Amino acid sequence: MKNQAKSVLFLPFLQIPSGHHQAAEALLEELGKRHPHTQCEKVDILGYSYGRMESFVSRIYLKWIHALPGIYHALYQHSVYKNPQEDKRFYLYEFLFLPFMRKLISEKNPDLIICTHALPAYMVNVLKKRNELKVPAINVYTDYFIHRFWGVDQIDFHFVPTEGMKTFLKNKGVSEQNIYITGIPVHSKITKLMEPPKNKTSTSFSVLVAGGSMGAGGVGNLVRKITETPTEGKLHYYILCGKNRGLYDQLKKLKHENITPLAYISCKDEMNKLYDEIDAVVTKPGGVTISECLCKRKPIFIHEALPGQEVINLQQLNELGVVFQLNKENIHEQIQSILQNENEMERYQSQVSNFHSQLCREEPAEILGGLLNREFHTPDNG
Repeated sequence: MKNQAKSVLFLPFLQIPSGHHQAAEALLEELGKRHPHTQCEKVDILGYSYGRMESFVSRIYLKWIHALPGIYHALYQHSVYKNPQEDKRFYLYEFLFLPFMRKLISEKNPDLIICTHALPAYMVNVLKKRNELKVPAINVYTDYFIHRFWGVDQIDFHFVPTEGMKTFLKNKGVSEQNIYITGIPVHSKITKLMEPPKNKTSTSFSVLVAGGSMGAGGVGNLVRKITETPTEGKLHYYILCGKNRGLYDQLKKLKHENITPLAYISCKDEMNKLYDEIDAVVTKPGGVTISECLCKRKPIFIHEALPGQEVINLQQLNELGVVFQLNKENIHEQIQSILQNENEMERYQSQVSNFHSQLCREEPAEILGGLLNREFHTPDNG
């Protein structure tokens, strides 16, 4: 049985292009390269369970965040982030998803389960607690905090972004040897910059604006502020429009000399090259985008945080000292004054170096391969 192909089941949630899917795809692709005989599959448990209902739920989710951000944030805080160290049962979700999770795992019969979203992690944790599931499972966290919806105590291994999250899990009784500080996984083609870049002598800078591809958040308001205020030629903005065709067409028609709109970039090599060419990034505190910027050691400016997880991410990132938070006015001046401040840039790069120093030397997919091989030789997996 030694040469038998093994299978890995990745479990994100929803089909919208979130960090849960991006992290899963990055790991899936890299694991496939390192272990070509391993069968990797990614399944959204909502789509698997309820079919077309998934697209309806995704649309409602995005509209809810946009239309009623205060209510969404309050409910998020109360339901999953209030007293995060305490365990909580989510009976409705168990009723809705446990039967389908049982069916999915029985159907796929994986050798390893990797959860990049809290909901499938919670279901896997419940099944393990009931001794209905023996397959080893890994949580891969795609935010900079852990909330109560994550199943934790029965999960075999944890890939966390920060030292603080490792401490949180240890306080919940997770063994230190089962926790890996990996950062949030990014695609292997987003190459890491190992040393701080040299200070730029020029007073003109290229700035990438990201975070509006799903039409959620205030990227439109940010773009309006950028276009309405003269930049005096010192900042050139490259605006990632993603699949927001309306925004792309609007900026194209504008023909602003200091703005270059960019359509959806699917090629990771192209995205890597773009990161290398710009001086800073303006974005929202979404996990994977922030992780890519940290890999590239680019100064990160936060213009807005969506309610719920992004607000909490921003709090954690501020504590780590790896982002700059913009206020609503004088955006050009704020960005330029920081980028031109040599002491500020040295302090920032020092914080980024400190962040990287806490990460495992091995890449996440490399660690996965080792765990996979280790589990192959346990009695449970034959």
